[in-house]
Amino acid sequence: MPLPGSPYTWITTLWYPPWRTRIVGGVNDTSEPIAASTAAAPPPSRAAVLPRVIRVGGPTAASAGPDRPQLGVLGLVTVLLGAFLPMLDFFIVNVALPTIDRDLSAGPAVLEMVVAGYGLAYAVLLVLGGRLGDMFGRRRLFAAGAAGFAVTSLACGLAPTAGLLVAARVAQGATAALMLPQVLATIQATTSGGRRARALSGYGAVGGLAVVIGQVLGGVLVSADLFGSGWRSIFLVNVPVALVAALLALRSVPESRAPHPAPVDLPGTALLAVSLLTLLVPLMEGRAVGWPLWTWLLLVAFPFAAWAFVRVERRTERAGRVPLVPPSLLAVPGMRRGLVLALPFFVGFGGFMFVVAVALQQGLRFGPETAGLALVPMAVGFFITSLSGPRLVGRYGSRTITAGALLQAAGLVVLALTFRHGWPDLGPLDLLPGTALAGAGQGLVMTPLFRVVLAEVPVERAGVGSGVLVTTQQSGLALGVATLGTLFLSLAPAGSLGMRDAVALVLLLQLAGTAAVVLLSTRLPRVVR
Repeated sequence: MPLPGSPYTWITTLWYPPWRTRIVGGVNDTSEPIAASTAAAPPPSRAAVLPRVIRVGGPTAASAGPDRPQLGVLGLVTVLLGAFLPMLDFFIVNVALPTIDRDLSAGPAVLEMVVAGYGLAYAVLLVLGGRLGDMFGRRRLFAAGAAGFAVTSLACGLAPTAGLLVAARVAQGATAALMLPQVLATIQATTSGGRRARALSGYGAVGGLAVVIGQVLGGVLVSADLFGSGWRSIFLVNVPVALVAALLALRSVPESRAPHPAPVDLPGTALLAVSLLTLLVPLMEGRAVGWPLWTWLLLVAFPFAAWAFVRVERRTERAGRVPLVPPSLLAVPGMRRGLVLALPFFVGFGGFMFVVAVALQQGLRFGPETAGLALVPMAVGFFITSLSGPRLVGRYGSRTITAGALLQAAGLVVLALTFRHGWPDLGPLDLLPGTALAGAGQGLVMTPLFRVVLAEVPVERAGVGSGVLVTTQQSGLALGVATLGTLFLSLAPAGSLGMRDAVALVLLLQLAGTAAVVLLSTRLPRVVR
């Protein structure tokens, strides 16, 4: 007898005693017919009911039912605007930190928390934000997150003290975590075929451009000192944009949600938060506070917290419930391999943007505006390759990522040589060849990467799949700032190496990470749907 369900039913987990019965009339994970037969065999000594993930003609991220609502052009622009703002704010603050320090007498540890507080709240709550979108509706959560982002941005811009600024930044990160996962989930649930490929390419382009433009725009706004607002303008500019995104979402973005949303996995959510906090807090704050005992205790606790999280998630899925991060979802080859590749890429990207921002202002004595404009070639290179990404991926598949990583490596080598031999008499034009090459390579990696990771994710799991991907992205960016940034600040200018050599060393370490991306890209599926 055939398995029940419509042509668009996805059975995520089917439980049955494997030693007594085989599934009849379904389709397995490789789309091969499953034999209609039964078998009787003695159970193993510790036999238990085991999970099986079965496809029954249901849509994946590469297919879509005709009755699903479609995302129009205005809706796509709206959700991409919502993706742009949170990513922009992760880095826009970098060039404003010296001004914030002077205005609020913040000190190094508090300044680190201005960056880290946002990133930590953002990374910790992203997967939960995706799950809430599945439950309550992605358009509704997107609009609520955008409105909350406007309110918390206003609070950041009006903060009278450094402590209140840190608190507002944490709240801003939490609202961003409500908004951003809905972007990829909405694209997955309301587009298909070529439209989905273009939308995901647009998401990748927006993500990279937001990081670069964040530092450019931050420098311009701080230098402009609009109405005497100084650094506050980098937060206040978000308010009208986020409110417009919330209003447009209600008018132009179709509502979507999981047909049978699972309840929130509270143990998994708590353990994921503990895992990320025990890793990122000491790495981000340790140098600023002098590496006290508590930082080392948190680092020691991290592997145990991560092990507990994995164990609880596996046990939850075996029990027939839906965990925060389903292990069966990570068993999808494209997603698993893509996430492994994404980690070194985003770690290097986050560290690079932080280190270059500090080196240009403190080492080469560029003003905020000049430091921002020096990165314009990177943004241009990224934008050009992002536009050509869908066509290249359609023709060359995942080899586009390999080529992009090699191009990025060439840019890093050129930049390292430029800093090594031209320091300290460098101007923005001297940095143009290296930054342009690196940006072009990053565009060729990031744009197709999102398509690779999400290509085989079922529509019903779009929220959790998007949350896992974006959590990996943001955790990688934060980890890059924490590791490469901390190393750089430890070596220059008061450390054992000068500023010039410290920059070159960090670029060479990123080059090693890029080599790992090249090797890992050869294991990705060649054809990207």
